[in-house]
Amino acid sequence: MVTRTLITTADERTWPNDQTEPVLFLGQWCKRYSRRDKWEQLDSLVSPYHWDDRQKLLIDYQYLQELYEEILTELSEQLNYFHKTNHSLRYWRILIGPWLGYFVQILFDRWFMLQHAVKQYNVRKCHIIKRDFISIVPNDMDHFSKMFVDDDWNEAIYAELLRCCWSDQINLTPVDGDSIEDRNNNTDNNIKKNVKKFAKKIMFKYNKISTKKDEYFFISSYLPLKTNLKLQIKLGQFPKIWSAQQLPVEFGSTDISKRNFSLGAYKKNDQSFSAVVRRLITLQIPMVYLEGYAKLVEKTQQLPWPKKPKAIFTSNSYSADDIFKCWSAEKVEEGVPLVIGQHGGNFGMNTFSFHEEHQIKISDQWLSWGWVDNKRSNITPMGNLKAFGRSIKYDPKGGALMVEMTMPRNSYHLYAVPIASQWLDYLNDQFLFLRLLPEQLRQQVLLRLHASDYGWDQIERWKDEMPDVQLNYGNDNIHSLMRKSRLYIATYNATTYLESLSWNVPTIIFWNIEHWELNKQTHPYFELLKKVGIFHETAQSAAHQMIKVWDDVDSWWNSEEVQNARIKFCEEYAYIPKKPIDKLQNFFEKLVNN
Repeated sequence: MVTRTLITTADERTWPNDQTEPVLFLGQWCKRYSRRDKWEQLDSLVSPYHWDDRQKLLIDYQYLQELYEEILTELSEQLNYFHKTNHSLRYWRILIGPWLGYFVQILFDRWFMLQHAVKQYNVRKCHIIKRDFISIVPNDMDHFSKMFVDDDWNEAIYAELLRCCWSDQINLTPVDGDSIEDRNNNTDNNIKKNVKKFAKKIMFKYNKISTKKDEYFFISSYLPLKTNLKLQIKLGQFPKIWSAQQLPVEFGSTDISKRNFSLGAYKKNDQSFSAVVRRLITLQIPMVYLEGYAKLVEKTQQLPWPKKPKAIFTSNSYSADDIFKCWSAEKVEEGVPLVIGQHGGNFGMNTFSFHEEHQIKISDQWLSWGWVDNKRSNITPMGNLKAFGRSIKYDPKGGALMVEMTMPRNSYHLYAVPIASQWLDYLNDQFLFLRLLPEQLRQQVLLRLHASDYGWDQIERWKDEMPDVQLNYGNDNIHSLMRKSRLYIATYNATTYLESLSWNVPTIIFWNIEHWELNKQTHPYFELLKKVGIFHETAQSAAHQMIKVWDDVDSWWNSEEVQNARIKFCEEYAYIPKKPIDKLQNFFEKLVNN
């Protein structure tokens, strides 16, 4: 068997200088499309991706959820001891749960891929960047979210795992490289953003003066602005728009002495994943939860937010906003109800989702867009919050709007979507759909790319593969584009098709059901859409439907059978009540009066 050098990321600082040296790419994420002139020349193999076996993915997810719960308990006890506090498990779940869940699931993927490569291939060498592992500790959750999609951070994680588990089998050769830059520093001088910052300052001063200690607190609610303001007025308070507060850019330096603690009981040389992840958690937990925790608490105490809010409501701040999480966790311990609203598609439909489970566990009430779950009693069907008070009229003579998605090249938190290199399968489905359209019809399609590229080089791929397709680079408002279209084409299970169906915009949906697994409760509703030509499981079927209806979309869309299917689906997953503000008002008043 040929001896190969292991390449873990697309960071070419770790690639061999000798281009004749046989290499093993750990995954497709190593091979940037824009750099194909380099990697196409190599004698290379690519390790198969373990989660291409989606049954394994589900089994691993269940195992990782159990492990996460164990470690959450252990870490909560350690943090209480370290900070001399006595907070509940729910407090720490709200504050550190998102980071811990991400880190456990991310690390398992990296660890397993390395284990597979070492076992299955004759790997004897790997170049790793010289750095102190403690130097890549994130400042906070928002900082971490920017780091884990980057090759530099992933290279550091792979290198540390190799040192921990396989240094006796692989020659680890250090190479020079700069440390990770601080992506928490934002020096963007964009005029629009500066105007928004100024407006936020004015609003903040108004809020500070007018806020009462016992009013409702809404932040990142996902409600349209007018709906949000009207709701607050109906609840008897001056309306306010709160926004996320900034943490200090740094909390000083990492203190290794404060990270010298153990989680669980394991042997020193234990190389099992449960042992490895416990060791690395102590070295990688964000500074805001350890060295900077006192400053975080101090910051929350200085906020002009209500001291004793009647209820707290958010749809987006539960994950990356550490100031909000710390403040709300404290209020929850004081008995204040925490309400979280559904903030997009896929919820209630998927077979597994860390984010969905986490949100529902930490909230007193979780507001769905229509669906219920008898096993989770705190889910309340409220309707499509994002669509309350909004409507869109499509153009019967317009073109077609086709909206694309991207995912990070490496896995992150787990849910039923294409993961890592599976995005390439998704992309091939998009190419196939458009190729199957007659040229004249293909020219009617505006392809809206996702604004975040994650290193997939999607613009270059599209221009090489289909240079005649009209591209929109993802910066234009999707609702404005929808108004100019006669047909909306949804290619993934997320927010936008729920909106288009809510607003009765003609819609064709297609995706690979092996990568977007639906739960049993959801199947009958998608079968309804499938029977009337809205939902398709293949690009071929979706393209055929577009060709069939294009010349008279309205006749198809407004037929009784299509409208009945759309309405039944929306009642479950994209419901808009007749009086949404009244419904929200009744919900919150009942919540605080019980």
